[in-house]
Amino acid sequence: MKVAPGKSIQLSPGEHSELIRAIIEDFAARFAPGAVLIYAGDTGEKWGYFDALLLAKLGVTVESHGKMPDVALHYPERNWLILVESVTSHGPVDGKRHAELAKLFRDSKGGIVYVTAFPNRATMGRYLAEIAWETEVWVADAPSHLIHFNGERFLGPYSA
Repeated sequence: MKVAPGKSIQLSPGEHSELIRAIIEDFAARFAPGAVLIYAGDTGEKWGYFDALLLAKLGVTVESHGKMPDVALHYPERNWLILVESVTSHGPVDGKRHAELAKLFRDSKGGIVYVTAFPNRATMGRYLAEIAWETEVWVADAPSHLIHFNGERFLGPYSA
């Protein structure tokens, strides 16, 4: 995982931050090797890490962190912008969140991939019925597997 030169990631302690760390260290390494971190939210700081310059180069500018996903990665090998929601106590990429993210990232020069990450399958089970189609699910305690929610692609962007 790459970050901008001279920058580091600072996350507050807690379950949510641990899942964000697992997304950055485990998910990205397995499913988007060589990805560049654009954004990692933090429960304390909210903007735990943000490379606004890279996001702007990809065609996206944002004003408020409130609508950002918990983690945003650029996978240059495939020119994907991977948007990940980290779910420990509140919702996955459901239909409403999918629409919000699609609107926020509509000008992206890269394809958009939507991922919901859970710490374990028990947590995932509580939200299973809410997960939007044409998204991916990753569970930290089974890091080598992805769950694909329908559609014609597996871990790839969909055209609007």
